Amino acid sequence: MAGSVAAPPRRRRGLRPAKEIAELFPPQGQWTEADYFGLPETNRIVELSEGEVEVPPMPTTSHQRAVGKLFRRLSDYVEQKDLGEVALAPLRVRLWPGKIREPDIVFVARERAEQIGEEYWGVPDLVVEVISPRTEESSGTEHLDRGTKFNEYAQAGVREYWLVDPPDRHIELYFLRDGVYHLLERWGPEQTVRSQLLPGLEVPVDAIL
Repeated sequence: MAGSVAAPPRRRRGLRPAKEIAELFPPQGQWTEADYFGLPETNRIVELSEGEVEVPPMPTTSHQRAVGKLFRRLSDYVEQKDLGEVALAPLRVRLWPGKIREPDIVFVARERAEQIGEEYWGVPDLVVEVISPRTEESSGTEHLDRGTKFNEYAQAGVREYWLVDPPDRHIELYFLRDGVYHLLERWGPEQTVRSQLLPGLEVPVDAIL
């Protein structure tokens, strides 16, 4: 009827407030690996650090484009050369007890195949993180990828770290030496990335970004 106002939706009986569901889980700072691995399946990235669960912001379109293109390049090269295995998130990577991350792309060499498990992977040989830019809804991931995770991957012994920056259209490659990451090179448009860990691998920046 014209001019009528719809009644507010009725609350279904038996529904509990979301905060009551949250109370079923440990408070931040007290999460164990058992608690973490007991979480229900989700299509979101969920990580464990210092007894806390962390949910990074949803990836942007530019992020996903870069991840997909680079994954195909790395996976094809590694498979052709029978060098190991490449995988992409969501995939749990256990850097050390109580520290579980989900990098965008990981590579484990064939001679370290014991690091590849069903529930999670151990420390990879190579990790790629693609920066999600800051948006109105999200603070982005640059502070994590260049800060916290940068230091964690070095501490865990990840030999090569690729940092892909879609907004600035460049790719940085860091190589681990004496427990510290050193910048091998920073490539931009019309340049080609060359891995130290995977000799012969060449990735044009323009093909990714």
